Amino acid sequence: MLFGLDGIEIGLIITFSLLFAGIMSGFPVGFAIGGSAIIAFGILALLDGSGLLLREAIDHSSPEYLDLRASGVSTFDISRFRYPDLPTEILPLFDGGWQQAVNRNLSFIVNRMNERVIAGQSIETLLAVLMFVLMGITLERSRIANELLTTMAGVFGPLPGGLAVSVVVVGAFLAASTGIVGATVVTMGLLSLPTMLRNRYSPEIATGVITASGTLGQIIPPSIVIVLLGTLAGDLYSTAQEERAQALGCSDALTYLGEAAVVSVGTLFQAAVLPGLMLATLYALYAFGYALMNPDRAPPVPSMGGSGDDRITARHAVVWFLLVPVAIIAFAVASNTINLTGSQNLTVTSVASEVQSRTFLRTNVSEQCQAAMIDLHGRERWDESLAARESAQESGFNPATSAELRTPEEIEEIRQQKIADAAPIGTGVITIYVMLALIMTTAQGIRKTALVNYIPGIAGILLALLVDAVLLPPDAGPGVKFLMLLIPTALCLYSCRHAVAILAGNQVFRVLFPPLVLIVAVLGSILGGITNPTPAAALGAAGAILLAAQKVLEMQNKSSRFIMYSAFAIVIMLLIGVNFDLRVNVESAGLENWLALLIGLAAYHVAFGGLLYACWVLFRSAILTPVVRETAKVVSMVFTILIGSQVLNLVIISFGGEHYIQEYLRSFEREWVVFLIVMLVLFILGFVLDFLEIIYIVIPIVGPVIYGGTLDPKWVTVMIAVNLQTSFLTPPFGFALFYLRGVAPREVTTRHIYRGVIPFVVIQVVGLGVLWMFPSIVTIVPDLIPN
Repeated sequence: MLFGLDGIEIGLIITFSLLFAGIMSGFPVGFAIGGSAIIAFGILALLDGSGLLLREAIDHSSPEYLDLRASGVSTFDISRFRYPDLPTEILPLFDGGWQQAVNRNLSFIVNRMNERVIAGQSIETLLAVLMFVLMGITLERSRIANELLTTMAGVFGPLPGGLAVSVVVVGAFLAASTGIVGATVVTMGLLSLPTMLRNRYSPEIATGVITASGTLGQIIPPSIVIVLLGTLAGDLYSTAQEERAQALGCSDALTYLGEAAVVSVGTLFQAAVLPGLMLATLYALYAFGYALMNPDRAPPVPSMGGSGDDRITARHAVVWFLLVPVAIIAFAVASNTINLTGSQNLTVTSVASEVQSRTFLRTNVSEQCQAAMIDLHGRERWDESLAARESAQESGFNPATSAELRTPEEIEEIRQQKIADAAPIGTGVITIYVMLALIMTTAQGIRKTALVNYIPGIAGILLALLVDAVLLPPDAGPGVKFLMLLIPTALCLYSCRHAVAILAGNQVFRVLFPPLVLIVAVLGSILGGITNPTPAAALGAAGAILLAAQKVLEMQNKSSRFIMYSAFAIVIMLLIGVNFDLRVNVESAGLENWLALLIGLAAYHVAFGGLLYACWVLFRSAILTPVVRETAKVVSMVFTILIGSQVLNLVIISFGGEHYIQEYLRSFEREWVVFLIVMLVLFILGFVLDFLEIIYIVIPIVGPVIYGGTLDPKWVTVMIAVNLQTSFLTPPFGFALFYLRGVAPREVTTRHIYRGVIPFVVIQVVGLGVLWMFPSIVTIVPDLIPN
């Protein structure tokens, strides 16, 4: 063997050396990856054809190997690393010659490009990247960050470290609305760093909080990192669990796991919410604690000015900002507890609920699969499943092969029982009117006015609850509910019109409300399981365009009424789509559904017209063209790196490099040790590789191992995202540090940036430790929300 090394080891050294050389050359990354892969393959093919590269493989025909298989050891666990004494044989590097590897790679390239770039299942999710990027760049150009920083500085400025806390809050906002790390760091560095230095903040705390807050876009949804990582994680988890199940003697992953091996980007968004908020909270607490310990390095800034009415007393603020809202929310929660409010869902499935609720394992499996399933699920669950199956089969019903269907009479009987047991007031009704009540209480807290202005609204809320409880049965149609609640809603809106006028005149709400509504609309639709990330991203992109156009018209002192009508039309479409069945071609379609369809079509045309008008406003203001150009650049870079990385992965696969690395990782007995090794490698690679290269080059190689075990795929993915975020912050190579260095003034040195970010790196490590010790922080939201 050449230099005493295995041919696969030499192949990996040559391939990765050329890869890093190509990336460091300054050549466009996507082309550097693909080009280095092709050059590496040519070198390896030349050495292989000369007979210089040989690899050592286990002899599968040897008695020792056959005895090992006969003892029950899976091929999944047999490798040279775990069983070094097994007989081996010397083979060429390329099985069948490099010519056959070329043919195989070309066919793989065509299939993978079709699957992942052109027309595969993952392309729909990748379209979300385009629209999230468009949404982020549009909001960046609309000066939303500038207004948010100014407003938050006015709110938090008088507190110790208030400016630093405001940067964290704005960083979380921008992360949830843009998801682009570089843009967030640069924007906040340009806007907030001079202000913090001017107000006698030390360069260390100022630069540290800016770089750390800017990287929140790596983890807080809609994170582009989560979108791209999720498209791979879903495929890797499904494939790895299928291979694991078959290696253990089971027919498929559904049999072995007892559930489908599926993880979606929407589920990962749900999993990332609490970790992202936890990190943002830790940042803010550190900034506040640092200011308390070092008041001269992060002083309060009372001169920044506030927003709100100076006539408001502390007592008034406590009553209307705290006590009354808490009382309203407490009433809503208590009413649900005593069944005054609750779900009025009357859906009855044709499959018996007893069958639906069963979580039986499949027991008609081989002995090898049975042993593996007992080891995974435990003897108790296996025995319960076995006993339940036997009992069901004695009664003539086999849940594994059939379903117990209800008769129409049984369905109607269950439906009537649901009507009798339903809460008097629906969850949707109480939610809407609680929100309207909170709008009025917030307005009263901001500006003390005569309560007579809100009497119609209070009467409308009470009347709506009374009508829903007494006059509206649970099986009433959406049209009937709309008509019966029309007058109470009109009374509420009459009072809310006065409240909205107050809120619109308040600087904080005027700045926070539009992006907050956009964030809630986008993330709420994903986290609530209403839709997947791609339609939600489209909604976010359209909303960002409307918001940017509205700001442009406001700056030009022109009316933005048509934009407002368009936004209102989008809300109408969403409400109609949720509450009405728009399938008018079915026999059960009634007049109310036809009216809902016509109103929805009218709202659609208004919304579409407003979107076209918004695009024209942005185009005329020279905003749309650079937005589209920047979006095209970012998305083109993503897809170019995707294609180049696919070529690189196929080259590594062609000479067995991927299998070699996976065998090494599987040779460790403890799964958590393997995951720690992978996390350490990713952390180090994050110094020199961007997240795109790591996701598309490294994750496909190590993914089958870390996603093919017992670790929760949601937890694994979020841990990787937080780990990459930590790597991008860590001196001396963190990407976020160089982003800030490029826009920082001369008096801020690189030493200041490095010293300032170290405490936040420690916070990141602590956060990783917390997520390691308490994985439920990641899994609790997906477990509570239906997917």
